[in-house]
Amino acid sequence: MLETSARLLRLLSLLQTPREWTGADLADRLDVNVRTVRRDIEKLRVLGYPVHATAGAAGYLLGAGAKLPPLLLEDDEAVAVAIGLRTAASGTVAGIEETSLRALAKLEQVLPARLRHRVSTLQSVTVTLPSGGPVVDPDVLTAVAAACRAHEQLRFDYADHEGGSSVRRTEPHRLVHTGRRWYLIAWDLDRDGWRTFRADRLRPRVPNGPRFTPRRPPDTDLAGYTARGISTGAYRYQGRFTLHVPVHVAAEKISPTIGVLEAVDEHSCTLRAGSNSLDELALYVGLFGYRFEVHEPPELVRHIRSLTALLAGSLPPSPPPG
Repeated sequence: MLETSARLLRLLSLLQTPREWTGADLADRLDVNVRTVRRDIEKLRVLGYPVHATAGAAGYLLGAGAKLPPLLLEDDEAVAVAIGLRTAASGTVAGIEETSLRALAKLEQVLPARLRHRVSTLQSVTVTLPSGGPVVDPDVLTAVAAACRAHEQLRFDYADHEGGSSVRRTEPHRLVHTGRRWYLIAWDLDRDGWRTFRADRLRPRVPNGPRFTPRRPPDTDLAGYTARGISTGAYRYQGRFTLHVPVHVAAEKISPTIGVLEAVDEHSCTLRAGSNSLDELALYVGLFGYRFEVHEPPELVRHIRSLTALLAGSLPPSPPPG
């Protein structure tokens, strides 16, 4: 009886991985025959687990049920979930802090001592600094994610950075999280092009529109595409600089949301950053303290030359040597 129970738990653990299993594969993993696998599948169904059989090679797939079944997690998965819940308790999604803490308490209650120690050690030495930025309604993220997954057109009210409001019709593709903010990458049907939208500024309209055939994404590197769009593409001036420090050194001060870095060689890198103000762009790069060269736009090159002359002229004459 104990052997059967242990085997059922192992079978459930295998089925909870996001793949389709053939009866032969499961039999091999459990060291039993295919007939035993079929009997165990039926036992799981009696217990309420929606194990679906697929056509063809007698495949099995765990589907969604009327209620959430118990999850079986590997050690590293359990630690990752616990850390993720702890982060979510003070993260950038509004309204889930208390829920995250409740879920974390339930998880820690059943964690083995060795895993509980790993999680508690990390928590005891970690202080979360609130982002201070806008937060996203979790219902908004859920609605957007569902439209992305179902390939359904999404309409929403959108507030731009200048305070204007518009209704956008889109084919949503992916949600991107930068660590501070959530962004939606979508094809804008009215503007006939790819756009990046801040999730905290949109409010979905219901119902969703018709299903669509997904387009080829604007870039294979969606994280890089988003970084370029929000750090340079949305601004009047788009600066390009060479920083005379290794790219990993520059990355310690320059996050992907405010500038895009590319290594030139082991001693220098390229920075692309945008702003609506030439003064802001010049000060932004100058205050990093790195030696740099400015390449574009031409207006910025001229502006920095003027600032250099102005600042040099503001200094008193150097005292004579000796």
